[in-house]
Amino acid sequence: MQTNQSLELRQQQHLALTPQLQQSIRLLQLSTLELEQELAQALVDNPLLERVDAEQQYGIEAGDGASASRIAESAMLGFANSSPDDDNDWFPEATESPTLADHLNAQLVMGRSEPRQRALLELLITELDDNGYLSCTLAEFVSYLPAELEISLSEVEAAHQRLLQLEPAGVGARSLAECLLIQLQRYAQEHTLSPELKTAARLAITQHLSLLSTASMQRLAEALGAPLELAQQAYALILSFEAKPGAPWAETVADYVVPDLLLKQVGSGWVVQVNPAVVPRLRLRQLEGWDARSHPQLAEQQQAAQALIRNINNRHITIARVGQTIVDHQRAYFQYGPAALRPLLLRDVAQVLELHESTVSRATRQKYMQTPQGTIELRTLFGEGLRNEDGSAIAPGAVQARISELIAQEPATKPLSDNALSRLLAEEGITVARRTVAKYRDVLGIEAASQRKARSLAAR
Repeated sequence: MQTNQSLELRQQQHLALTPQLQQSIRLLQLSTLELEQELAQALVDNPLLERVDAEQQYGIEAGDGASASRIAESAMLGFANSSPDDDNDWFPEATESPTLADHLNAQLVMGRSEPRQRALLELLITELDDNGYLSCTLAEFVSYLPAELEISLSEVEAAHQRLLQLEPAGVGARSLAECLLIQLQRYAQEHTLSPELKTAARLAITQHLSLLSTASMQRLAEALGAPLELAQQAYALILSFEAKPGAPWAETVADYVVPDLLLKQVGSGWVVQVNPAVVPRLRLRQLEGWDARSHPQLAEQQQAAQALIRNINNRHITIARVGQTIVDHQRAYFQYGPAALRPLLLRDVAQVLELHESTVSRATRQKYMQTPQGTIELRTLFGEGLRNEDGSAIAPGAVQARISELIAQEPATKPLSDNALSRLLAEEGITVARRTVAKYRDVLGIEAASQRKARSLAAR
């Protein structure tokens, strides 16, 4: 076998992603928080890049030492003439919401307990999770304690029984069944219940707890061996109990979203503009006594800083263009609400702006707009339309809004089933299958008809 070597010259075209282009693509898809982190790192890495937001915020022009000194002098005089009590206006005292442990410990202070039992109660309270359940068994709790204390299981059981008597009812339970039984017993002591209803509710909790989640009254009645009406009353009673007694005291962290775009109505039209609060003010730092020949590394840093400033500017321009195109398409949504939402795809916006779909996708990723309907994510304004019998299309968001309206208008004692909702929508020309109605109802966080009916009975 013989091989030959030869040289061959070819011309090919290919797209090369320069570092500047890669940076532009990456910046476009970043959220506001991610962009801030990116800029913070760039300011650390590049000595020729500086941010002027803080200076402009206080009206200090770059290089204006006299203005800076006057601001500092007036600030010092202002603090010198203020009283110590004025600090509270600038730094308000932070208040913390009481926790479940605080609520329970306050009840221990008001009650009468021996020091040893109270200490056990306080330790048991620390073992409660956010829902108010005891996160360990009593035997495990005893094993955690130092042996030299000589605490027996009977002492812990007595302290646990004392814990179960505190408010809210059900706190300290070791399971959902125990939590519901405690609330049933507490309810029976405070209200008049027929023996048949109390027995049926207890039997449903202890033996048919999984069946309660199905909300099937016929199956529950058959399992209890009771009339259908009694099963419905037992289900409504159990549904009125709190499955998570500690949830109201659980700490919740509020998520704040800074909108990238602001929507304003100007006359009969809508105008989108970039939120000035998310636009960083960057500039090149001027250094005296250097040139690109003697400092090649600084020259590279200068090019990188210029590219970053340019790419950030292009990022906001692209987001504003995409946002304006979306608003122009969904004009009726901002005037009449979610029911007027129209079908919209990424390629529709891309065709109008002569951009690639991936660019539109990056420009709408985790981007928010402040509108008269509230602060919304741009992605929520997209959706493939559902085809109706007449060939027209309707956005899923509009269907969800209509389902919510129909359920809000239904009789409390005769809630609309998914089949009934599907028929009502069909009468309005909206063709939606029953399973699609059920899916949209779950998205809206609305319970099934049987559960809504049981809650209305429990509220009586």
